[in-house]
Amino acid sequence: MPLAPSRFLSPLLARPVAVLGGGVTGSGVQALLAALGATGQVYDAQGAEFTARAAAGHALAVASPGFAPEHPWLARARAAGAVVLPELDLAALGWRGRVVAVTGTNGKTTLTEFLTHALRSVGAPAYATGNIGPAFAQLVADTAGGNPGDCAVCEVSSFQAESLTHFQAEATLWTNFAEDHLERHAGLEAYFAAKANLLGRTPSGAVWAGSSVQRFARQFARPLPAGAAVASEGQPADPRLAGTVFAEYPQRENFLLAAAWWRAAGRDERALVAAAQTFALGRHRLARVAVQAGVTFWNDSKATNFHAVEAALARWEAPVVLIAGGKGKGGDVAGFVRRIAPRVKHVVLLGEMGPELARHCAASRVAHTACDSLDAAVHCAAALATAGDHVLLSPGFASFDQFRNYADRGDQFERCVHDLAPAANFR
Repeated sequence: MPLAPSRFLSPLLARPVAVLGGGVTGSGVQALLAALGATGQVYDAQGAEFTARAAAGHALAVASPGFAPEHPWLARARAAGAVVLPELDLAALGWRGRVVAVTGTNGKTTLTEFLTHALRSVGAPAYATGNIGPAFAQLVADTAGGNPGDCAVCEVSSFQAESLTHFQAEATLWTNFAEDHLERHAGLEAYFAAKANLLGRTPSGAVWAGSSVQRFARQFARPLPAGAAVASEGQPADPRLAGTVFAEYPQRENFLLAAAWWRAAGRDERALVAAAQTFALGRHRLARVAVQAGVTFWNDSKATNFHAVEAALARWEAPVVLIAGGKGKGGDVAGFVRRIAPRVKHVVLLGEMGPELARHCAASRVAHTACDSLDAAVHCAAALATAGDHVLLSPGFASFDQFRNYADRGDQFERCVHDLAPAANFR
């Protein structure tokens, strides 16, 4: 069935649509507009400027997640009388299938991938989309809106969630909550509220939230829907998951959220356990890279916030050599360093946050060394490590000061590790 615009969208597509932001999201929006028989004009920092005159030529503007609600371009579009939609709203207006939303400070990508894998394992058509990529708009374009039985498992970041008005999910799974993205949100409560906007887009009995989400919901006096609570922390080992990525924390939490939704949907939990046994983690998520001279190197480049680093460090009883740093995102850096101090043997500092991290490491008496490149950091960590040690790249910050994205950072780390000379680099 060809894709046709809804009654709401149809008059807004009579003129070219302003696509605010290029990149993956902007390309997805352009693809969906083409599938709808409409045209789009891209505006971004590297290209055309969205002036008041430009805004007057559009009835609809679709914004990428990088545009905060108070961005002047969005205000300019509204002042010109245009409707402003986030990309997920536009995509939702064209999607015929079901949507399961996944959010959280950490774990949401893995949970999105796992739910997609599990649904496909029982013959249900499912697609991983949203913040994980491809953009939801791209999926809608590629599938001509999908079919009623299709399920879009949509990873939703706080940037994507905060302005939604048309997006509807049949279920929302909220893994956890911790300090992050305070460069965008005006404090921790505002960050929580941005994610909580998803709950208003979901039936009240179809929300599942992990233990840390419940704690912050109480702290901020924002009650969760009835039945949402999932005991996701400190749960006993499940022998059925032995040998899977969900056998231990932090991934154990993802399985517990998945299982709560799976059971509520009337599916056999044995099928979910079977799917866990064939599921592999994506790259850059606490992945072992190599063992050289008894030292094990781990790539956890996707750890872009404090909570993720602390979860990774909890894997080992003995302190590790940690490579950390990158582009700052706000938050209590001093508190982060104090919390990790007992778990690190030495911190090798990298990137824009290096000097600030060095000050806090000194204050907390944490051994540290600053390096000006990832290659130098890997060599430094290797020299500091002895047989039996673990060298962990778990940056705790965004990658954009030195790398294209976290995947680029992880790829470069792995190349640096494999390029190390043999045992001469170790002592």
